[in-house]
Amino acid sequence: MTGVPSICPTILYRDARAAIGTLKDAFGFTELRAYEDEDGMVLHAELAYGNGLVMLGSKGRAGVFAKTMGDAGPAGVYVVVEDVDAHHARAVEHGVEILMAPADQDYGSRDYMARDAEGNIWSFGTYAPGAGG
Repeated sequence: MTGVPSICPTILYRDARAAIGTLKDAFGFTELRAYEDEDGMVLHAELAYGNGLVMLGSKGRAGVFAKTMGDAGPAGVYVVVEDVDAHHARAVEHGVEILMAPADQDYGSRDYMARDAEGNIWSFGTYAPGAGG
């Protein structure tokens, strides 16, 4: 990852360790850091893809954010990828639920959509928001 992103989606999971595994293995994210308490609960983790970053942690913790987000769900995250079909094949190989197979969009992007084990929606495509156009 180059640079520091100015916007970072943050998602809380019942099983944050499993979510980290899915993001790494099925979606190709890189785990930058993960902090756990003495019982193994993920307090905070950061995973990168390209120049983007997602932060995640475990539901059920103390603190204003964790309590406010405790019943939140599902979130939607869009990730720019170069090869949608190869990325999709990797997700399928790891058993991720695919909601929409790779498809060309009217606005010029090629996208697919998946749902993680806790219901969050992950969209992957070639459209690069903010790149002009």
